[in-house]
Amino acid sequence: MASIDNNKASYVVADVTQPEQVQNYTRTAVERYGGIDVFINNAGIEGETKPIPEYSIETFDKVMAVNVRGVWLGLKYVIPEMIKVGGGSIVITSSTAGVRGDPTMSAYVASKHAAIGLMRTAAKEFGLKGIRVNTINPGPTETRMMLSIEEQRVPGKNREFKQNIEKNFYLRPHYATSQDIAQMMLFLACDESRHCTGGIYMVDGGLTS
Repeated sequence: MASIDNNKASYVVADVTQPEQVQNYTRTAVERYGGIDVFINNAGIEGETKPIPEYSIETFDKVMAVNVRGVWLGLKYVIPEMIKVGGGSIVITSSTAGVRGDPTMSAYVASKHAAIGLMRTAAKEFGLKGIRVNTINPGPTETRMMLSIEEQRVPGKNREFKQNIEKNFYLRPHYATSQDIAQMMLFLACDESRHCTGGIYMVDGGLTS
C-alpha cells in the first residue's frame, strides 16, 4: 500500500455526534484540499455486551449517537460538498452485525443495521448526482474493539473465545487485519468501482455465508 506524504495528509479532531464539529471537519477538508471526492464514514463504538434487560439506557443512547447519528450527520454535511465537485464515493463502515443478530450486543447490532439503511437511502437519493454510497461490513478483526468485546464476554479467556470464532471462517482460520478492511475501502473509493452503489461488501472470511 502506498504511503501519503505528510504535506498531503492532515487531521481534525471531532466528536461525530455534534453537528458543529462535523460541519467543521467538512469545511476544513474543503478549505485545505479544494473539495471532497471520497468520504470514509467510519467512526463507531461497540458499547456493552449484556442482554437487553440488563443493557443500560445511557450506553444504548451513546452507541446510537455515534454509530447512527454520527453517520447521518456525516452524510448531511459532506454530500452537498460532493455535489459541488460533481460526485464522489462514500464508504460507510457497518459490520457483520449489520446483517444478522448477535446476542448481548443489541445497541451495536441495531446501529449497524441502521447504517445499512442510511447507505441504501443515500445511494438512491444521490446516485444521479454522481455520488456512490456503499457499506463495508467487516467480520472479527484484529482491533481494539474486538479485544474489548472478547474481554467483556469471557474475561481472561480471549484466546479460547477467538479460537471458537475462527473455526467458522471459510477462507483463513484467523481474524482479518486492518489492511484487509482498508483494501476493500480503497476499491470502493476509487473509479474501479464506478458501477457499485447501494451495496453491502462483506470482509468476513465467509463467516456470514
